[in-house]
Amino acid sequence: MLAFVFVTLGSISVYGQDATTSDGEPAAPVEATSGGDAALGEALFKANCASCHKLYKKAVGPALFQVSQRHDREWLYSWVKNSTALIATGDAEAVAIYNEYNQSNMNAFPQLSNTDIDNIIAYTDTEKPKPAGPVVDAASTGSATGGSSISNNIILGALAVVLLLLVVLLIVVNKTLKRFAQANGIQTEFEEEERTPIWKAFVQNQFLVLVTSVFLLLASAYFAYGALMSVGVDQGYAPVQPIHYSHRIHAGSNEIDCKYCHSSARESKHSGIPSLNVCMNCHKSIGEVADATYQEGIDEYGIDYNKEIQKLYAATGWDSDEQKFVGEESPVRWVRIHNLPDLAYFNHAQHVTAGKIACQTCHGPVEEMEVMYQYSPLTMGWCINCHRETNVDLQGNGYYEQIHKELSEARGGRQLTIADLGGLECGKCHY
Repeated sequence: MLAFVFVTLGSISVYGQDATTSDGEPAAPVEATSGGDAALGEALFKANCASCHKLYKKAVGPALFQVSQRHDREWLYSWVKNSTALIATGDAEAVAIYNEYNQSNMNAFPQLSNTDIDNIIAYTDTEKPKPAGPVVDAASTGSATGGSSISNNIILGALAVVLLLLVVLLIVVNKTLKRFAQANGIQTEFEEEERTPIWKAFVQNQFLVLVTSVFLLLASAYFAYGALMSVGVDQGYAPVQPIHYSHRIHAGSNEIDCKYCHSSARESKHSGIPSLNVCMNCHKSIGEVADATYQEGIDEYGIDYNKEIQKLYAATGWDSDEQKFVGEESPVRWVRIHNLPDLAYFNHAQHVTAGKIACQTCHGPVEEMEVMYQYSPLTMGWCINCHRETNVDLQGNGYYEQIHKELSEARGGRQLTIADLGGLECGKCHY
């Protein structure tokens, strides 16, 4: 019966997905008949057009969905190959587009043949695929669709019947065994002798009381010490931010260097919170994530990445439809994650630039974190251990070469660590 249940639930979750391929991607849109190959056109579009144009939304240039229905085919050939020359002829359509988009010149693509442009147009004529809804596990939710709801009710009903039959069977077996015992003169009930309660016996045993008392005192001291030592230690702290930011996507999938956003870490005490202008360097052109990324966010993290991008636009006053800043800004109240006490001094530039310490050494595998959290304890002992174990890079600085050589010889010729250069002195971090 259990095997039947699992097989049935597995079938529901598989056949309940509409318009998706075997790898979970949205089904490919139906190719429009515009005299070109939409598959080839997609590759050409991404290579030549995607930096300024989107299919279904205005970007640096106009949205290109069904552009073939707005302009003549021969006109499109001329425009794509050399828009500047077409504008110079005084063509009304070309001049109107040129003025509408702040007189920005479109790049010329003389290398594209008419066939290439036909392929691109075929791609721009494809309908926008409907995003697949989140894949719901019918076994856990009970009703992903109407059909799966009915199937689940049948399964639950069958399980209830099986359990009821088992209960009835146990009652019948119990009564049958009692009758058998009575028929054969087997005693089934016994009188229990009066015994001393275990708690009273424990109290009367002075040795056990002494040992237990000592154990409880030591255990209490151990846990009290651990609780006191954890005061101010926020390892694992992962607050909810006003805008969900995925380090996994930015630093991991897109391989954006940490110091592109946290640029002040190179030359400042603080790594700094990047301004939203840094975000908009990319997101002026990225208003929506890829379909696969969107679905991953919904299914695995319960996050709608596109809505989070809209929060960024609202904070910066960016009008994605008009492609300009409207000036209606609102502050983003980020929640600080890493925080050292005022009595401790830490300089990012000293570690990142001079020490060449990777960000992951202290902050952990940031490129794998969907939600940023405090990876290291950031305690005094943790810092001291790092200074004791980290070797000094003796290359590339001739000024200290002789000093380092003499210091190494004084310590038996071993590799120097940060501790050998005064990394354990109180004044390094407390002054």
